[in-house]
Amino acid sequence: MTFKKLKAAIIGSGNIGTDLMIKLLRQASYLEIAAMVGIDPASDGLARAARMGVATTHEGAEGLARMPVFQDIDFVFDATSAGAHVRNDALLRQHKPGIRMIDLTPAAIGPYCVPVVNLDAHLDAPNVNMVTCGGQATIPVVAAVSRVAKVHYAEIVASISSKSAGPGTRANIDEFTETTSRAIEVVGGAQKGKAIIVLNPAEPPLMMRDTVYVLSEAADTAAVEASVEAMVRAVNTYVPGYRLKQRVQFDVIPPDAPLTIPGLGRFSGLKTSVFIEVEGAAHYLPAYAGNLDIMTSAALATAERMAKAMLGA
Repeated sequence: MTFKKLKAAIIGSGNIGTDLMIKLLRQASYLEIAAMVGIDPASDGLARAARMGVATTHEGAEGLARMPVFQDIDFVFDATSAGAHVRNDALLRQHKPGIRMIDLTPAAIGPYCVPVVNLDAHLDAPNVNMVTCGGQATIPVVAAVSRVAKVHYAEIVASISSKSAGPGTRANIDEFTETTSRAIEVVGGAQKGKAIIVLNPAEPPLMMRDTVYVLSEAADTAAVEASVEAMVRAVNTYVPGYRLKQRVQFDVIPPDAPLTIPGLGRFSGLKTSVFIEVEGAAHYLPAYAGNLDIMTSAALATAERMAKAMLGA
């Protein structure tokens, strides 16, 4: 079956937007990049887009809305900031109400989306939020445990190289923790979620590493381990550098020696510890920037599935 690809634009010509553009050019089956949007006319992302034959504007979302190609665009990826996304979404919908927004900021106007966990429920959503890099890396693990046993509490620690944390990431640290914590509950299935991000200044830069602690009701550890491993394989289909750093670890918390969890009280049951490493594909960003690569990979996987459904392919 042959079909015409749907057109997409990217707002944000920084690291994430530029990496996403290259992924669209190299990997997309149902989408093609039609415009790259920034606010700095001297940005490397806009210059690279122009060299690759992609239409550009340095006048932000307003400039995109004025571009002749805008009326043909079905998808817009927003790789700016939480505050900017709220404005961009409102402005573009004034010109084209049915446009699909893939939000790579922590704004969370639309539903949280982690492709391997809940994309099927949001294929028709006008705006989906890709949570955060830490959320994309860890929520699948929490969901993997929750499909075997009730999860009372999940805590994640995302450690990324400080060199891979650009202005957008640094400006959104508070939103990162709030959005990720909430998505651990809404998407991951935890009764209570907590998220921590660590900017590691080590030289040479270290790859993204994520630690996931899950407290659940008692369960068969073999079943939990199998569920986690299956989920890791599923994420690996669109993030090739996503992997378990070591085997899943378990601790049984007995009733006579419970843990005390703030907001939940005393806990006994199963503690599952999972250690993840994310290596970037190095399309534009260095390989250690797995935190950025997992966001662009998840956003592309989401939009491709949506586009495939729209095309009936």
